[in-house]
Amino acid sequence: MLGVLRRRGSSSSILKQSLQTIRPAASTPRAASTAETEVLLAPRGLGHVRNYSRLVVPGSTVSLTPKRDVFSTIHLMGTTQIWSKGFSSDSADLVEAVVPFMGESITDGTLATFLKQPGDRVEVDEPIAQIETDKVTIDVASPEAGVIKEFVAKEGDTVEPGTKVAIISKSGEGVAHVAPSEKIPEKAAPKPTEKKDEVKQTPKPDLAAEKPKKSTPATSPPRQAASEPQLPPKDRERRVPMTRLRKRVATRLKDSQNTFALLTTFNEVDMTNLMKLRSEYKDAFYEKHGVKLGLMSGFIKAAVSALQHQPVVNAVIDGDDIIYRDYIDISIAVGTPKGLVVPVIRNADNMNFADIEKEINTLAKKANDGTISIDEMAGGSFTISNGGVYGSLLSTPIINPPQSAILGMHSIVSRPMVVGGNVLPRPMMYVALTYDHRLIDGREAVFFLRRIKDVVEDPRRLLLDV
Repeated sequence: MLGVLRRRGSSSSILKQSLQTIRPAASTPRAASTAETEVLLAPRGLGHVRNYSRLVVPGSTVSLTPKRDVFSTIHLMGTTQIWSKGFSSDSADLVEAVVPFMGESITDGTLATFLKQPGDRVEVDEPIAQIETDKVTIDVASPEAGVIKEFVAKEGDTVEPGTKVAIISKSGEGVAHVAPSEKIPEKAAPKPTEKKDEVKQTPKPDLAAEKPKKSTPATSPPRQAASEPQLPPKDRERRVPMTRLRKRVATRLKDSQNTFALLTTFNEVDMTNLMKLRSEYKDAFYEKHGVKLGLMSGFIKAAVSALQHQPVVNAVIDGDDIIYRDYIDISIAVGTPKGLVVPVIRNADNMNFADIEKEINTLAKKANDGTISIDEMAGGSFTISNGGVYGSLLSTPIINPPQSAILGMHSIVSRPMVVGGNVLPRPMMYVALTYDHRLIDGREAVFFLRRIKDVVEDPRRLLLDV
């Protein structure tokens, strides 16, 4: 190890001897006479590594402004302190795939499943695992292209943003599939079953020997044996853990029942005029806006009108206060294979039929694909649930907290109705409004549902605002 000693403001010559040969007794006074001395250490055998050091000798301060935070690696004779840090220009071959940021309201999630296996090739940003949260499913993507070396976490673990999930080798050297090792427990599984069979076989001769001895009480055991098959067979049952989304939905719905004073009022709507409007203008509507005209947009516009006429339905209780919202964000309940999600249509009062249909199609597609974000489901002041698409004739929907009411739509059924003194078949739909009776009285709830009925049965009221 060589050293070079420089002096500031001094006429002393450069030391020509190695730092390894400096003795404490000789170096102490010599270092004390040289103020503001800097020492640059140049170690050998470290490859592409540079070290910046600081030397402290008793009686004086010899310093060099360090360029990096350092660690102690060199010990000289005497009272000497060295700080140094090495850094390499070679990039590491291994990278880590971590759980991404999942949203402000989500602190953790459950590692649901791995989409890849150790030894599989992955590309940049390719999903390798899925994280289930209380609201959505989030993918863990590969930060670099390479081969999966190993999984750090396991399926079912609770993970937080930044948790390591997998280690990926960019070169793919020394990576082998781990799948064959997972088959070992399967081979060992039949062994305990054989033991159980042996245990079951051993008592059989004992029972056979006991039966001829006991002739009279032989009637009681058959009665117990006859009752046992009536129990549900355990081998035909499956136990599956609940997903975080399902547990979250269950918790919120139960909290809704425990908190709100739920009450439901019903009405029926004649769908003749709205269906006639759709059939007459559906082609022109599609040619101009590029989206089909459905019935949901008509009900959303009717709900906007009803909320404007009854602002208390759009309000919410917060402690001892009532918060009245001056905006209308309508949530649409969408059933997906993974559970119920409720995307929100923002500022529905400022949208026309075309804007509403486009937004519904976009949010429904994201919900079914599992790509909907947390922000697209946050908030909402009123919810519409359409159980009619599944054939529901009548139901009592449950409020989506912290909202105060929910509108339930149902299937359209042709029923005989009295129209102008004549009995005619009409397409009818039952509608239900479940509301928080602590905030909304029956009068406001009935007026709200009556407004829905009037607007849907005569959409011209939206143009005239009557």
